[in-house]
Amino acid sequence: MRAFLAILIAFWVLQSGVVAAEPTPKEAPAPAEQKGSVIRVNSTNQAYDFFRPWSKEAPFSRRGLGVLIDGGAILVTAELVANSNYIELERADGGEKTTATIQVIDYEANLATLRSADPKFLEGMQPLQTTTDVKTGDDLSVLQLESNGTPVSTKALVTTVEVGKYALEDSGYLMFRMSCPLQFRENSFTLPIVKENKLAAFLMRYDSRSQTIDAISSPVIEHFLVEAQHDPYRGFPRAGLGFSPARDPQLRHYLKLQDADGGVYVNQVEQSGPAAKAGVKEGDVLVAIDDKQVDPDGNYLHPVYGKLSITHLTTTDAYSGQSVTMTVIRNGERQQLNVELFRRPVEDYAIEPYTIGKHPRYYILGGLVFQELTRQYLREWGANWLKDAPQRLVYYDRFQSDLFPEKRKIVFLTQILPTEDTVGYEQLSNLVVTKLNGREIRSLDDFANAAKNPMAGYHKIEFEEDPHEIYLDAKQVDEDSAQLQKIYSIPALRHL
Repeated sequence: MRAFLAILIAFWVLQSGVVAAEPTPKEAPAPAEQKGSVIRVNSTNQAYDFFRPWSKEAPFSRRGLGVLIDGGAILVTAELVANSNYIELERADGGEKTTATIQVIDYEANLATLRSADPKFLEGMQPLQTTTDVKTGDDLSVLQLESNGTPVSTKALVTTVEVGKYALEDSGYLMFRMSCPLQFRENSFTLPIVKENKLAAFLMRYDSRSQTIDAISSPVIEHFLVEAQHDPYRGFPRAGLGFSPARDPQLRHYLKLQDADGGVYVNQVEQSGPAAKAGVKEGDVLVAIDDKQVDPDGNYLHPVYGKLSITHLTTTDAYSGQSVTMTVIRNGERQQLNVELFRRPVEDYAIEPYTIGKHPRYYILGGLVFQELTRQYLREWGANWLKDAPQRLVYYDRFQSDLFPEKRKIVFLTQILPTEDTVGYEQLSNLVVTKLNGREIRSLDDFANAAKNPMAGYHKIEFEEDPHEIYLDAKQVDEDSAQLQKIYSIPALRHL
């Protein structure tokens, strides 16, 4: 009877597939060469709260994989360690741990290098080289670690190579899209992808429903590693122009274009950007960059990837400080313009496109909270911030290059903390400040200096919107400041 039951149980196990605990054919142990290159990275992150800029949001943890590269640095994605309070490295082979610090980070390219606090911690590990020999149809391997540290790899098929969005919505770089039946593991927030034992990409996003990977491409990784050798880090350049397709026959006739010209319509030129400094103007038709012809959709023919956005030529193919020749057609005539590429610092924008890893600037005056407008503040409204955030502020962000060509910041009232000084003002929020105590406000530093000189004992605050002016008793504001901090648990009334 027992023998019969044993046979029956064995038959049931085979039929039910329970034996499938072993790796599937598409998942296999990683090659021995890769075992000494991959390391766990555990990061505790805590972002600032832009609605309450004196405090931080709740901390959370992320676990991913990094790879050792030449020079003893660990390469990871920027998302993994963004706003980090504490970074820990954990060896896959023995579980030893040590702390790490960020060496170089680029939030736009979504890459960072870490440095181990203990120089001997990485002894015995082998640096992983990179390869750009990747094309559509290639089979790559996504590396993961089992809980016991055993490396495994999953086959990934490269289906598309294109310029796509990275972590920030306005950052477009060369991206590999892959098909891959990836299994979840707890340290899988970010994963290296290899080809023939060389780093080919880094997993950035994974859609489990479609089993699709969006990966940071090796040309972007190599560009980042070259730039990381510069001090200070210069980042990826931008041309500083926007364009739209030029396929409409009537538009092409109006622009005096021939069918063989190709080209895209330049609809935006960023003030003080590389294109503007070279003389590119709105209304020009960009028909070539160096010897690469631009088609009416804004693509050129790459020798390996095929049709590719010209953005690749000015962000990844070229480095900061290098020049490209842009051929434009203006009023029917061709002109060649020499454009020296560079990355405009985030701090130079009127409205910073991102503010990550640093304390937001703010000033609290009698319960009125003032900040400099950043896109990070607008993102506090969630994924649909373009629709849900205050539309006047979204408009300023969208068209800041045209609205604010001069160097300045947008100071605005974000909220009211109810006190005796703010009675009657409780409903005010998101109002742009024009003057304080008669002084024009172009930054929070201007605001802080103007606050030192009340007018006839009152702070007079003027706004673009209604109400156009309000008043605060300067003496009462000073007397109530300590109580204000105590009530709302504010460590400091200003951070500049």
